[in-house]
Amino acid sequence: MENLKTSEGYQIINNWMTTDQKVPFEFQERTWNYYHKGYSGMVVAPTGFGKTFSVFLGVVINYINQYQKMQSGLKLLWVTPIRSLAKDLARAMQEGVDSIGIDWVVEVRNGDTDPKQKAKQTKQMPDVLIVTPESLHLLLAQKSRDKFFKNLQCIAVDEWHELMGNKRGVLVELALAYLQNNVSNLKIWGITATIGNIDEAMEVLLPNVSKKIKIVSKEKKQIEIIPVYPDKVDVLPWAGHLGGTLADKVAEIISQSRSTLVFTNTRSQSELWYQLLLNADPDLAGQLALHHGSIDHALRQWIENALSTGQLKAVVCTSSLDLGVDFKPVDTVVQIGSSKGIARFLQRAGRSGHSPYETSKIYFVPTHTLELLEVAALKDAYKNKVVEKREPMVLCYDVLVQFMVTIALGGGFKSNELFPIIQQTHAFQYLQEEDWNWCLAFITKGGKLGENYEEFHRVAVNDDGVYEVKKRRIGMLHRLNIGVIVSDAMLRVKYTSGGYIGMVEEYFVTKLKVGDKFILAGRVLEYVRMKELTVYVRNSSGKAITPSWLGGRLPLSANLSMFLREKLSEAAENQSKSKEIQFLNPLLNYQQTHSALPLHNELLVEQIHTREGYHLFMYPLEGRLVHEVMATVIAYRISKRFPISFSIAMNDYGFELFSDQPIPVDLEFLTELFQLDHLLDDVVASINAAEMALHKFRDIAVIAGMVIQTFPGKQRNNKSLQASSSIIFKVLEEFEPSHLLVRQAYNEVFNQQLQEVRLVDAFKRIASNKIVLKFTDRYTPMSFPIKVDSLRQSLSSEDLTTRINRMIERNLKKRKK
Repeated sequence: MENLKTSEGYQIINNWMTTDQKVPFEFQERTWNYYHKGYSGMVVAPTGFGKTFSVFLGVVINYINQYQKMQSGLKLLWVTPIRSLAKDLARAMQEGVDSIGIDWVVEVRNGDTDPKQKAKQTKQMPDVLIVTPESLHLLLAQKSRDKFFKNLQCIAVDEWHELMGNKRGVLVELALAYLQNNVSNLKIWGITATIGNIDEAMEVLLPNVSKKIKIVSKEKKQIEIIPVYPDKVDVLPWAGHLGGTLADKVAEIISQSRSTLVFTNTRSQSELWYQLLLNADPDLAGQLALHHGSIDHALRQWIENALSTGQLKAVVCTSSLDLGVDFKPVDTVVQIGSSKGIARFLQRAGRSGHSPYETSKIYFVPTHTLELLEVAALKDAYKNKVVEKREPMVLCYDVLVQFMVTIALGGGFKSNELFPIIQQTHAFQYLQEEDWNWCLAFITKGGKLGENYEEFHRVAVNDDGVYEVKKRRIGMLHRLNIGVIVSDAMLRVKYTSGGYIGMVEEYFVTKLKVGDKFILAGRVLEYVRMKELTVYVRNSSGKAITPSWLGGRLPLSANLSMFLREKLSEAAENQSKSKEIQFLNPLLNYQQTHSALPLHNELLVEQIHTREGYHLFMYPLEGRLVHEVMATVIAYRISKRFPISFSIAMNDYGFELFSDQPIPVDLEFLTELFQLDHLLDDVVASINAAEMALHKFRDIAVIAGMVIQTFPGKQRNNKSLQASSSIIFKVLEEFEPSHLLVRQAYNEVFNQQLQEVRLVDAFKRIASNKIVLKFTDRYTPMSFPIKVDSLRQSLSSEDLTTRINRMIERNLKKRKK
């Protein structure tokens, strides 16, 4: 084989980069070299180091070297998880090939692409096509799919760490397996930022490829983590209250930077901070924008362009701008509150200082004082190069049956040919023939339940044994519903005079009365009426509520939890040199004086008696989701011995069991409560697993096509979907409990919602730890945020801040006594 560096393609690319005063990184040259040798692989490099061009230019070099053998049509298929990334990528790639002098056409195909453009692509594919996983499956559902892919050279899967570990990643796995078996000499390359299980990530993407290579960049991104300190330490911290007081400091950071991304974790928080920053610095009006998934797409697109061209000074955003969008002017990133994970924090930090030689600066703004502990934990994690793993999903039968219908729709399949292809994926490597036959029966007859219902008979088998979709209506509905993102019940928000603003969730709107005011896209809107799936509003002013979006709270990752426990342990032993912990000394001393600071091998339990009642606080530091289940199990185990009922509250650091009766626990009983024996039995007994599985089943039923969400021109709301799926679930539970989709619903409850593996690991750790039990008559710095969170959920008429201040005053009086 010709040496890459002496090849015409390499020389042309090298000259092009030299003219542009650029030198390729070592990992880029290695990628080009291995692509030249016919390898597939995985490129791992930090944000801003040119991961995209490592693979893209490898394909370009190969084309130049072999252009006489190349056919017209699609050569590179680029899969990206988000639409906003596609437009920037296409522009960068088109500019690149134009300046190199290749007559390639680079285009995008996703839900935002004009239908005329899609029709044109169907007749003649561009040389490079950028798609989402859903768009790729829509291509596979086309009758002419073989024509699209016959000259395909390479598939690149961008931001693989964002896809692996969810059902969109399974969509990619299935599509890759199918195309590998139908396109000769196809190369597949993954592109990813650092994750904790890179080798596994490559195996999931390339399970059936013998000639593969992992390329990790030697270049590392320098990140500076800068905490924003409040003016004083509140020894009784509570979530959210620091926002207003620190807004002035964030506004000052923005004014000193060329352009800034202000990251929040939820849409509600982004709306709130947009208002806080405008109040802190009115001069930001017109220079500050708001970006999240519920804002009109056209407005988001304008914001992305305006930030790229330097028209905007700052954007308050959610994970909608976490990855992919190459905003070169951004030199500063601000994180509001805990990022909940190390990888997410580093990803966001990498959005600033986008040149490889710049240091990325990220400011951490705590929403309550204790979050400064997380700054110290994040610094340690970064120093020790620890990031989270992404666990791949397996045996997602809902995605599989959807894919089978997709392939049946795009020309059909034979069972004996498709089954081994499916087994080549990581997700379905353990798929049994019995279950495969169940899937075939499901798509043809609807299984046992659907035998007598025509609408469940989606696929027919012809005389040659080919499974095909023959009914036009079924084909149309399937194409409308391809994908695995089952949207929440989102309602469009429009002005009564016309003009689309964005989306809010149905459950939020049901609480509104005519005349109520709420904030969306940074505007104060007055609710007028709701008709069908549209909320009509008019502009207003004055005080308004911020919409809440369900499921917005991210759980603390296991890795960050571990570092947090270490930092608390260091503080307890006075071994920490961290500036953050030194700043927190008044709070930590108060905790130590009135209770204790737990060591890394201890579990702190506090019993607190106040005028409200009896509180049992426990601090496993395992994250909100684990604490929710753990609290339920502990309450159940206590109630088996004593007839006590509890209300439960939790945050990422611990949980509270609250009762109006004394809670008789001692060290011996606490040790029993955390025993591993019969743990999963107690989990099942203490929660309503069937109810949780029923809610999971709604999404599974939509993905599998049992319940149709989207019809031409309209979409069914959440209430309707839940009602339909609930009826099906209850019938299946009674008459076909072994139904694969019912089994999957329970598996998802335990693996995702209840985090079974992490829960068991937490109980194992605590069982080997020393339990420290403390009694007190006042709230402590660790208990107070949990108590405030429970009040926030339950208070309706009484002002929350007034109530909290009263509790703080009572605590201080006890302290003086």
